[in-house]
Amino acid sequence: MKVLVPVKRVIDYNIKPRVKADGSGVETAGVKMSMNPFDEIAVEEAVRLKEKGVVSEIIAVSIGEAKAQDTLRTAMAMGADRSILVETDVVTEPLSVAKVLKALVEKEKPDLIILGKQAIDDDMNATGQMLAGLLGRPQGTFASKVDVTDGSVTVMREIDGGSQTVKLALPAIITADLRLNEPRYASLPNIMKARKKPMEKITPADLGVDMTPRLSVVSVAEPPERKAGIKLDSAAELVSRLRNEAKVI
Repeated sequence: MKVLVPVKRVIDYNIKPRVKADGSGVETAGVKMSMNPFDEIAVEEAVRLKEKGVVSEIIAVSIGEAKAQDTLRTAMAMGADRSILVETDVVTEPLSVAKVLKALVEKEKPDLIILGKQAIDDDMNATGQMLAGLLGRPQGTFASKVDVTDGSVTVMREIDGGSQTVKLALPAIITADLRLNEPRYASLPNIMKARKKPMEKITPADLGVDMTPRLSVVSVAEPPERKAGIKLDSAAELVSRLRNEAKVI
């Protein structure tokens, strides 16, 4: 079984994003970047399936600037066998990414596509669903547990107020949620081995995909600062303020 795992290069989740002075977007120059955390979970799940003997090959894919090579090397250090960089300087959007992935799926013919449920830079949560729609394949979103059997995959999904279990015929698309697993750290020997693993570099034009943005950012601003709280002497004073000042009771 072949698995395709898309990964995205984003601002490291430990870094607080800063808005550009002109309000045109988020500052990325000189900022630490890393693999999207949900995509790390997707890579980990693919590697675990390979360790179980279910998967024979893992292909990591990233769409973006040349610097995304570092993200792909991380994926290969975690256990991916090879990678594909679709190099573009255009700002990526869910629909264009889904179209690129569709073209790669038709080329590579993987049995399973596992990707993060969303990227932490835009929180779109749309690429997996769009890809499933374009391919006409079953999807298991927000996966917290994955079991692959002959010709099918059972996915436990995180939903409001509980969980839902679905059984999908392969080939299928799965989007990973936080509870699916805990990603491993790439060891130094594996990081060194990753340098020798093959990385194919192509462009969207090679796949016949137009990456022209369809969305425009009007402005980006910092959230308003929260006002300082106050201490009250009694519950009676709290009730009085809620009734007379806030007028919520």
